[in-house]
Amino acid sequence: MYAPERQQEILRLAQESGRVDVLSLAEEFQVTAETVRRDLKALDRAGLLRRVHGGAIPAGRLGFEPDLAERDAVAADEKDRIARAALAELPADGNVIVDAGTTTARLAAALPVETALTVVTHALPVAARLADHPGVALHLVGGRVRPRTRAAVDAWALGAYAEVNADVVFLATNGFSPGSGLTTPDLAEAAVKRAVIKAARRVVLLADSGKFGQEHFARFGDLTDVDLLITDTGLGPDDARSIESRGTEVVRA
Repeated sequence: MYAPERQQEILRLAQESGRVDVLSLAEEFQVTAETVRRDLKALDRAGLLRRVHGGAIPAGRLGFEPDLAERDAVAADEKDRIARAALAELPADGNVIVDAGTTTARLAAALPVETALTVVTHALPVAARLADHPGVALHLVGGRVRPRTRAAVDAWALGAYAEVNADVVFLATNGFSPGSGLTTPDLAEAAVKRAVIKAARRVVLLADSGKFGQEHFARFGDLTDVDLLITDTGLGPDDARSIESRGTEVVRA
């Protein structure tokens, strides 16, 4: 099969299923994963597919949002390293906001038992991990809960965060880049993320490298809003320097 024929078939599969992944396509067409990545890159450049971590989705689906379990399984090792690195950014006896996200939830799960903090969150998975923590004074922000993310949104959540002054927010995102900034598929989620950025004196973004260059429907900030980005070594040194040149410190865990 010639490359144009394979790429046409990849496009058809993506349109039928809503998503394709590199390893499955390599097995399907009996080619290497690198060959598939070149195909996806070509389709992305043509505007026919949008590359995401591990695969691609049809172009025009910037509002596409995998469910929580699917997102949690992506880049699991990288997210664990990012969460462990983020522990160094916890204030001593202070207060923090933990945003809704799979990496921020891993941070919550990784808090040492001796940690003494006030934690504010609108994310049910984060709250579930911290509800029994002996040193955490937990404040759960309410609102309409989105099934995709198990996060509270809308007026109740926005009103609550308007009353908060936190030392640090541990922020999550679906996509980040110097050009597009910070993006997420849902407008209501974006509004809450803007609110938590305003509610904290320091913004620490936890995002695996697969999200770099990804652009989603709702924009909620710039990388210049972020004091520290904690990511993984999949983000290349040149890209890290590009981000740091705009004033954001970068740690690659």
